[in-house]
Amino acid sequence: MSARRHGLIAGLLAVVVAVALSGCSPRAAEWTDDEYTIAGGGSTGVYHDYGSRLAAELSRSLDVDVRAEETAGSVDNLLRVDAGDALLGFAQGDAAADAVAGTGAFAEPLAVQAVARLYDEYLQVVVRGDSDIHDLGDLAGRAVSLGAENSGVNVIAARVMQAAGVAPDEVVDPQLDLSGSILAMERGEIDGFFWVGGLPTPGIVGLAATTPVRLLPVEQEWVNRVNDRYSHAYRPADVPAGTYGLRESVMTMAVPNYLVTATSTPPGVVRDVLSGLFDARTAIAEEVPAAALLDRRSAIFTGPVPLHPGAEGYYRDLRD
Repeated sequence: MSARRHGLIAGLLAVVVAVALSGCSPRAAEWTDDEYTIAGGGSTGVYHDYGSRLAAELSRSLDVDVRAEETAGSVDNLLRVDAGDALLGFAQGDAAADAVAGTGAFAEPLAVQAVARLYDEYLQVVVRGDSDIHDLGDLAGRAVSLGAENSGVNVIAARVMQAAGVAPDEVVDPQLDLSGSILAMERGEIDGFFWVGGLPTPGIVGLAATTPVRLLPVEQEWVNRVNDRYSHAYRPADVPAGTYGLRESVMTMAVPNYLVTATSTPPGVVRDVLSGLFDARTAIAEEVPAAALLDRRSAIFTGPVPLHPGAEGYYRDLRD
């Protein structure tokens, strides 16, 4: 063996050993920036917890600087991803469908694509346990947060209230994010709030520990009305008994949640993200239960939001 070839092999072995010792995986050459951002949601929601732990896992396994940022939610996340201000973002399926179609909260189509379907989120209309509010119709004239501006919560809240025969402008809406809604309810400043997130949502768990809460039912008829008018992204669902101390299950509706990226994101980067996402699923699920719902068989079902080509390649290789 020539000295040159011997030196080349020795160098490659050194790289492999260094990667193994560092705990990092080889990454695609397209990772060229100094740092990357994941657009999460409010600090007390599942988005932020999931995004923070995914960022930590990608930073560790790929030896890149990835950080999760607090945002207003789905609409804000989609706008940030489209603008290049975030590599990845969490988004409700309905908001993502609106984004690619250029409708609803989006004046024009956004250049975003799906990386994976992660889990389903649940509409949660929260009131105090001792409240005299028992139906969405009882919200008229009350102080109720319909979610922060540019959030997916705000989109769903308006659609469901209209389906239930209550105009959004019939409530006094302070447009609070989840943490703001929780604080306002603890202070007695609002009568209720809308939230869309995984079960259980950490912030509501904390609220229920000090302030008994109930969830208002969302009738299947209302879900059907919303689907008939919008993107058919919703399905009837139940919040199980025991969640937040509930004595009985509560009817509501669910919407799929996607991890999205810009159409321009290099395929190799998306493949690396997916490898890290699935490899870290169990570890992330120890802190974020919704992460356990990630499944390779259902992750590809993101319509009408198209899968990114890098994601298509990743899932195709799994079948080969």
